[in-house]
Amino acid sequence: MLRRSLLAATLAVCFGSAVHAAPILYVGVLTGAKEDPAVNTPGTGTASVVYDPALNTLDVDATFQNLTSNTTAAHIHCCTPAPFMGTAGVWTPVPAFPGFPLGVTSGTYNGAPLNLTLASSWNPAFLNSPAIGGNTALAEAMLAAGLAAGTAYINIHTTINPGGEIRDFLVPAQAIPEPATMALLGLGIGIAAARRNRQNRRRD
Repeated sequence: MLRRSLLAATLAVCFGSAVHAAPILYVGVLTGAKEDPAVNTPGTGTASVVYDPALNTLDVDATFQNLTSNTTAAHIHCCTPAPFMGTAGVWTPVPAFPGFPLGVTSGTYNGAPLNLTLASSWNPAFLNSPAIGGNTALAEAMLAAGLAAGTAYINIHTTINPGGEIRDFLVPAQAIPEPATMALLGLGIGIAAARRNRQNRRRD
């Protein structure tokens, strides 16, 4: 009980300090080689995730193509024991983000932002776990910490690869150094930026 209280207090401090922070863009280039264990697939994808601590939202955009079989699920997993390796449980809605294209081998997703204050924006198994106890604020704080630490990844599952066919750990956009990788991410980042500009105009 004491350990859980200390964890909650620590996350509350971190979450509270982020409330007035600017939105953060995280990106990933999804491949089978980044699965654990690796998957032999021609499938690839890109993802951009905007976390807005002031609005308590998570805005996900993704593209994918050339999967070996139809999509069955897509969501964010968190938090692995070590950055950029291993596996973790599903935190966002199951089986997929609302409106994510299922039953296809290629597609684009530009869904509405998840309102992280709502229970429906989370995997019930995670939200109602003893560590979270249905507390959406605590769930958000832990996800924010996982994104910042490199222990959260986006995963697309398919019929042939039910454990996941392509995935990548999400990292801040400015942390991607390679020009080739930036070119692959350009479309996803552009979509996210355009959506962010539209949201800012609606605020004004």
